[in-house]
Amino acid sequence: MSETQSAAVLRDARRIVVKVGSSLVTNEGRGLDERAIGEWCRQLAALARDGREVIMVSSGAIAEGMKRLGWATRPSELNELQAAAAVGQMGLAQMYETKLREQGMGSAQVLLTHADLADRERYLNARSTLLTLLALKVVPVINENDTVVNDEIKFGDNDTLGALVANLVEADLLVILTDQKGLYSADPRKDPAARFISEARAGDPALEAMAGGAGSSIGRGGMITKVLAARRAAGSGASTAIAWGRETDCLLRLAAGEIVGTLLVAPDQKSQARKRWMADHLQLRGAVSVDAGAAAKLCGEGKSLLPIGMTAVEGDFSRGDVIAVRDASGQEIARGLANYAAAEARLLCRKPSSEIERLLGYMAEPEMIHRTNLVLTR
Repeated sequence: MSETQSAAVLRDARRIVVKVGSSLVTNEGRGLDERAIGEWCRQLAALARDGREVIMVSSGAIAEGMKRLGWATRPSELNELQAAAAVGQMGLAQMYETKLREQGMGSAQVLLTHADLADRERYLNARSTLLTLLALKVVPVINENDTVVNDEIKFGDNDTLGALVANLVEADLLVILTDQKGLYSADPRKDPAARFISEARAGDPALEAMAGGAGSSIGRGGMITKVLAARRAAGSGASTAIAWGRETDCLLRLAAGEIVGTLLVAPDQKSQARKRWMADHLQLRGAVSVDAGAAAKLCGEGKSLLPIGMTAVEGDFSRGDVIAVRDASGQEIARGLANYAAAEARLLCRKPSSEIERLLGYMAEPEMIHRTNLVLTR
């Protein structure tokens, strides 16, 4: 990719997820770094004022809890880790609230577990919450819910969590702030001949061979987790920047198109990756049939599918499943993500969107399938 194209990937990013690790947040375990957090919040606020949507994924609860409890080394017992997280999360949330408030921004604490994103209903609820917060110009501050997780449902590191959040909200860019300048061909602390990688393709197997192990006794992630997170984020079309968290105006410079650290570019852009995923979906849970007017609006005008245009519902699908859209002859014309389950959709056939809340007792969205979640197949 040319330098101009790489700069455009950064400059055009409108929705950005920023992940920062424990060693940076807590200054290698010495306690929350008020100055550093204040700097990141200043940059987040500036990006928000520029019309970007920003989400912060922050480690540091366990490390801050360890300091408050007077523990010098990270405990191995799960119950002690959960206790440290419970203690530290109070200070972490308060620090972000204070620093964002100083910048005129509201903040919200969101705690997630792997189970939240593995369960489709909870996944969609988390997504709706985050998108609503962004629409309200509030900065979500996300952390793993360490107080309740166990070994089976832990993300394992917040690099993975950052990538999952990027996928959840369909971010354009994931920024992973770390204590290294970026990705090297080998560990620069051990190999003086290590070559700095300024740009590569996310998901390139060669990157995993270059990445080393964890570099801190405070956090759990290493460069390998960042490379794997970039590959995961690329699945939904998000590129990833890995940069030193104390680089001056790092976030602002990235948003301006400057490659700070290592840029791992997603092979497909966001809309392409999402539509390819829907088009390639092999197991459809159901379908809706539409009248000629709705078919024309979908195929000819790029409109969303409204309930009033639906004539029949097949299958037993859930909210968020990929379903087919068929015309009056039974021909598949599109696929998309259902905003309502099959039983609800049957009640909504031929009804205007204004009737959704009366019929169901709530309204998730005014459309059955929004145009951004729909791909034409004919």
